[in-house]
Amino acid sequence: MSVQRSRFPFDRLREKLDDTELRCRQCGYVDSDGGWRVRTSGDRVSYQHVCPSCNAIETRELRL
Repeated sequence: MSVQRSRFPFDRLREKLDDTELRCRQCGYVDSDGGWRVRTSGDRVSYQHVCPSCNAIETRELRL
């Protein structure tokens, strides 16, 4: 059974981050159950992940 990926670019980037960027840069914890949140504000798209171990916040931002 194949996993269907989103056809929307912002969702595809979130899925890539969910698959590859879940190790906390502060404490090294790997959040295998976590995921990135996406927010938009006109000319920016922000992706954010909060480490459940140390509460460090990792952010990626795209300017449109």
